[in-house]
Amino acid sequence: MKYNITYATAVALHFMIGMAIYFVKDLAKIYFFVALLVFLFRIFKSPSELKTYEVLKACAYFVGAEVLLRMTRGAISYEAGKYVVILFSLIGMIYKGISGKGYPYFVYLMLLIPSIFVASTTLSFDANFRTNIAFVLSGPVCLGIATLYCYDKKITLKQLHNVLLLMLLPIIAHTTYVFFYTPSIRDTLSNTASNLAASGGFGPNQVSMILGLGAFIVATRFFTQSSSVNLKVLNLIILALISYRAVLTFSRGGVITAFAVILTFLYFYYAQSSRAQKNSIMFSCMVLLGCFMITWFISSSQTDGYIDLRYANKDHLGRDKEDLTTGRGDLFMYEIKGFISNPFLGIGSSRAKDQRIEVEGHGNISHSEVGRLLGEHGIFGIIILLILTIKPLDFRHRRKNNYYFYPFLVFWFLTVNHASMRIAAPSFVYALALLNVTHEKNPVHRKQIRKEEQ
Repeated sequence: MKYNITYATAVALHFMIGMAIYFVKDLAKIYFFVALLVFLFRIFKSPSELKTYEVLKACAYFVGAEVLLRMTRGAISYEAGKYVVILFSLIGMIYKGISGKGYPYFVYLMLLIPSIFVASTTLSFDANFRTNIAFVLSGPVCLGIATLYCYDKKITLKQLHNVLLLMLLPIIAHTTYVFFYTPSIRDTLSNTASNLAASGGFGPNQVSMILGLGAFIVATRFFTQSSSVNLKVLNLIILALISYRAVLTFSRGGVITAFAVILTFLYFYYAQSSRAQKNSIMFSCMVLLGCFMITWFISSSQTDGYIDLRYANKDHLGRDKEDLTTGRGDLFMYEIKGFISNPFLGIGSSRAKDQRIEVEGHGNISHSEVGRLLGEHGIFGIIILLILTIKPLDFRHRRKNNYYFYPFLVFWFLTVNHASMRIAAPSFVYALALLNVTHEKNPVHRKQIRKEEQ
């Protein structure tokens, strides 16, 4: 009973945090610094056997809070979320070291360096060298550092669930903020494009991404951490609210990714369950499907059918749009052309965006990390992609006890291919896939047999 109250209290607290930040935006700065100090204190004061756990919780919390802090300007910099994850991971390395088997990720970090030297000769005179390099490499570096730290670190399944909870809580605060920012969606609609106003006045792509991640975490909690009817109802309500606001961003990437990751999770969770558990899972799946259907019906009603047109790739007049990728395909091909023209060292970090500014007068940011790695890093980009895909599969071959492995990897892969690595979430979730998750064994109570007195 104590656990239930704690969870409900944490949810209520973050609801109030989101509401308070909406009414007094300067509170976001206090929120950032208080959270930073609290987690640093917990890491430094925790016993050695809990250091890894505390570092992961700290990273997870700021991953969940990153977009909220960006949209309210609460952090010290735009990229603070990634920098904080890097900081916590480095502190963790000082205390707990790293696994020697994770050396390919050190190689991965080294392979990012040549593009910096290439960029120093290829970026235009007007480009801000430091800012541009930091913007495109902060995500990959965050992934490398976090993965080096997480690789083969032991953590129990219960601890992993709590790490995911710490990621979810600030997303609940974020969802609350967005609800207060745009209580009525109808007034903001004029077409089927991504909706800035419905996303809390910030980039719909990033908001959709983080809310989609939140929906995935709540969905997993519905199956794994809802031991009572009250908890199941609470998680369904949270899931419906987060999913509703994710859909209303009109940014499809985060929503489709969440749906794919939830399906991946259910497949592997079902496969490892007992026959009795499978019956319960099937029933819960039907309930979950009903929740999603009701959420979609309400979204369609509130948008006067515009959301249906959006996902059918039609404009507000019902006409088919020519480009399903909304320009992402053109950006990808532009980066591939950069690879073809400079296959060995690439065109240099951030040069693809810089070239688009020179040619077209505006520099759209890459949406595919795969295209960016190939275009800006050349052959080193190919090696990087091989490391990022082959090494996790090798790890999985030896550690098959984590049913979150493939969902985490699918989240990373889909996210970096529709939104690159703009936020820390895909980097850190990728790193979580490489934890050595152990399952707690229920204690066996044996009845003692007394010796009869002779």
